[in-house]
Amino acid sequence: MDSMITAAAHALALGDPLGALKRVALREDAAALALRGTAMAQLGEFERARALLRAAARAFGPKESMARARCVLAEAEIALVSRDLAWPTAALDTARRTLEAHGDRVNAAHARYLDARRQLLFGRLDEAEATLAGLDPEHLPPSLRAVHELIVAGIAMRRVRAKSARSALSRAAQAARQAGIAALSAEIESAAAALDASAARAITRGTERELTLDEVETLFASPALVIDACRYVVRDAHTVVSLARRPVLFALARALGAAWPADVARDTLVATAFRGKRADESYRARLRVEIGRLRRQLRPFAQITATARGFALRPHTASDVAVLAQPLETKHADVLALLADGEWWSSAALALALGTAQRTMQRALDALAAADKVQAFGRGRARRWTTPPVPGFATTLLLPAPLPGD
Repeated sequence: MDSMITAAAHALALGDPLGALKRVALREDAAALALRGTAMAQLGEFERARALLRAAARAFGPKESMARARCVLAEAEIALVSRDLAWPTAALDTARRTLEAHGDRVNAAHARYLDARRQLLFGRLDEAEATLAGLDPEHLPPSLRAVHELIVAGIAMRRVRAKSARSALSRAAQAARQAGIAALSAEIESAAAALDASAARAITRGTERELTLDEVETLFASPALVIDACRYVVRDAHTVVSLARRPVLFALARALGAAWPADVARDTLVATAFRGKRADESYRARLRVEIGRLRRQLRPFAQITATARGFALRPHTASDVAVLAQPLETKHADVLALLADGEWWSSAALALALGTAQRTMQRALDALAAADKVQAFGRGRARRWTTPPVPGFATTLLLPAPLPGD
């Protein structure tokens, strides 16, 4: 490898794409094309970067399988950053195996980290943890150690483990300083800022207050009975009952929890759970059935007693009841949470990440655009969506994740 290629590669490793382009911008050999593609990706010119990397992969000879694998690895990273979540991950797996077979453990580890970050976007936390378990960051360059700790922190934040997340971000910041890559340090600082922002709202005894992720973790460990409207579960420090697939039961539980220790009128419960205007005999009968079902679900935590005007929640042992609500309760809040990362998402990628139909996602984006909450550019398949991060609160609890206790 000649000195100009070596110097360009070193500049890219330090996050200096312009310095790399100065050295290889006019060259058309395979190695130069690959470096130019990586530099263009760092500058945000993703389509041009893809074209250059594919040209480089074609230009490398049949015996240069490791070089072609590195081109695939770079293209996979572009797909992740540009939120092209439909990009074929089988190609990344093949490239990783090739790199491992040739002893390139650093780039093979980078491939695993890309896979883990994609799993984290989809909320597949167990899979992301399993991917990390096969990696030893101690023997990797500082930049990859920082990425490792960023993923660890992301998993911890999704699992509402703020203390673990802070420790991981501290290690990530130290590794990023050693790497000397400004963009990586900025990403870590952004993640750390989310830990100090409002992550949820707690409604207790008729009062409401904002909570950081640390305070949410403390609430979960307390003796309180928590009705979690971020994860659609009812929980205390020891037991979690999911009502994510029982929306009527959860609506009733939330109404009873928000009113505790007072009761809730039947008319209010009918309006909350069934959207009925008044509790006629038909609605009363339906309400009795659903309250009976909710009693069975909440048996580990509390009783639901009938009162003269409605029903009341009576915890067995908990001294307090709290409803944990999202920091921003609005329609399509999950879409806004993903878009708030500042990246440009396609409707297809959003649909994949949230597990919904693309047409449903397109209608949601159109509604948000009409309300001036999101913005788009491009047309057809090239259309992308984003929104500026909403200052003052984190989106951690709005993002896809397994239910606590799963």
